[in-house]
Amino acid sequence: MSILSEERLSDSPYVEKVWRTVSYQPGNFTSIAVSHWEMVVTKYRGRIDIMVRGPETRATIAPAPPDAEFFGIQFKMGTFLSKFPATGLVDSGILLPEACSKTFWLDGAAWQFPTFENADTFVTRLNRGGLLHQDNVVADTLAGQVKDLSLRSVQRRFLRVTGLTHTVIEQINRARQAQALLEQGVSILDTVDRAGYADQPHLTRSLKRLIGQTPAQILKK
Repeated sequence: MSILSEERLSDSPYVEKVWRTVSYQPGNFTSIAVSHWEMVVTKYRGRIDIMVRGPETRATIAPAPPDAEFFGIQFKMGTFLSKFPATGLVDSGILLPEACSKTFWLDGAAWQFPTFENADTFVTRLNRGGLLHQDNVVADTLAGQVKDLSLRSVQRRFLRVTGLTHTVIEQINRARQAQALLEQGVSILDTVDRAGYADQPHLTRSLKRLIGQTPAQILKK
């Protein structure tokens, strides 16, 4: 499989990053675990679709057809769409209905499909339309800035806003940190220490489940 990928940061306070990918040959790719939800636009054989895709709690194998274009807006932790409860999006997605070739239906209105270039403007419209919201408790907790809420209150808040518990989010983020260290050439034992794993078997189990590869496979690649 041959793909070309690109991503950029965003000026929007609601967006983690904007990305796009083009596949040139048919094949499969590993979709790794991610704690954020996304809106993903797919262009294939003249058709455009948009999906609200929730966080993924495990690595999965996904097909990539030839000459398909994918573009996504990954939202920051704590940001949510009022029309789509987060608990119903985990490890799944909702395909939004097409209105015409250039628009789709959302909350009873026709919206133009966003692009890689105008993603920030699209997100601003979602917020001004009362569809996109942000719960600062989630972001502040991840930054270690919330101290006046009980653990149970924080867990309820995380589950309602993100669809995941605080613990699961930390596990996913730690696995992605370990992946990044290994891709930089850091040794497996040093990665165990720097990413905070108990031992090498703990690291291996986590990466196989969340990233889809063992530490040795990531380091070799």
